[in-house]
Amino acid sequence: MGKLVEEFNGYREKMNDRIMETANTNIKRFFALDTTSYADGALDIKTKEMLGLVASMVLRCDDCIKYHLGKCFDAGVNSDEMNEIFMIANLVGGSIVIPHYRRAVEYWDELSSELGV
Repeated sequence: MGKLVEEFNGYREKMNDRIMETANTNIKRFFALDTTSYADGALDIKTKEMLGLVASMVLRCDDCIKYHLGKCFDAGVNSDEMNEIFMIANLVGGSIVIPHYRRAVEYWDELSSELGV
């Protein structure tokens, strides 16, 4: 993996571990709810991650965007599908999403560069 992906994943894992050291029951339940909500159900994991990515872009959460980009990559989203996801996010979110779109493309390029996707 490239530098952006390694740094993000490393920091996220480190801080999630730190949070869980002192997390109360409600925080642990929230983390569990977040995890279980993205499991296969009426919608498959790939679809849920694409929805999560669009929502994250519209809400302009760069950490959330990176997280869902990684999950979309793991779920088998290809670059053509990703470009349509970006299109929907920009359509729904408006021009204020464009800076996040730029960073998302950079991160996606790094994710997909190893596989030549």
